[in-house]
Amino acid sequence: MSKYQIKLIETPEELRLIEDLQRDVWGESETDIVPMHMFIAAVHNGGLVLGAYDEEKIIGFVFGFTGLEKLTNDVRAKHCSHMMGIHPNYRDSGIGFALKRAQWQMVRHQGLDHITWTYDPLLSRNAYLNIAKLGAVCTTYRQSEYGEMRDGLNAGLPSDRFQVDWWINTKRVERRLSKRSRPTLKLSHIARSGLRPFYSLQHLTGNLVKPPEHLPPFNERLLLAEIPADFIELKNKDFALARDWRFFTRELFETTFAKNYIVTDFIYDNNDNQSHGLYVLTHGESTLDEFE
Repeated sequence: MSKYQIKLIETPEELRLIEDLQRDVWGESETDIVPMHMFIAAVHNGGLVLGAYDEEKIIGFVFGFTGLEKLTNDVRAKHCSHMMGIHPNYRDSGIGFALKRAQWQMVRHQGLDHITWTYDPLLSRNAYLNIAKLGAVCTTYRQSEYGEMRDGLNAGLPSDRFQVDWWINTKRVERRLSKRSRPTLKLSHIARSGLRPFYSLQHLTGNLVKPPEHLPPFNERLLLAEIPADFIELKNKDFALARDWRFFTRELFETTFAKNYIVTDFIYDNNDNQSHGLYVLTHGESTLDEFE
């Protein structure tokens, strides 16, 4: 990452470039583009826009603003990280991690300790970054969070999302963001533990996988839940199967969260030349560091 520069963006000229970058990331749907004037309003009122540059070219950004969360008898401030995008030519190069790490530093400087954002729980690469590498956790599943979406990545499916909690002053997060970060989990770690996914997938032709017809019963302290390793490819090949996965995982996570399970880790690994994506769910806060 040394050849890429991360910097705070505040000028109208640079923020206009992020409008163009969004079109490269999400397609030409203007209804899903955050306009420059909204970025200006945010950064003048405690919001943050951070950009990643390859020399003079902007290739990624993360955008968030200060929000309020309701507590039992009070409200408290948090940072709402609304959007992150990486130019398609620069994905899988560590830019997303670098942008989030810079955001972590800036939000701590603002005196806040909590960042939240949403992502599609069926996107394995996003889960790997958010949960495994950054150390966010999740207990909140939101059905159709953004209503009907029309961009190329989301069109046609309910916009269900995880809302993750990133407790940025915890040892859990600091261990993942330090220069001696904790290695991410691999399938070999799980194999040694004896833990197995609590449901089986049916393998179809074309490297597609089908979810179970029904969610099986469970009561283990640790659960492994497998999802498609590449949901975008699956959706492009078999849209009906993608809908099956959306509704199965909706039932899966709403049921486990109601029983006080927490998403605490994610495994994105390759075995026998086939990629796998698996969530680790733990029961209760005492098991958050099970594999730390």
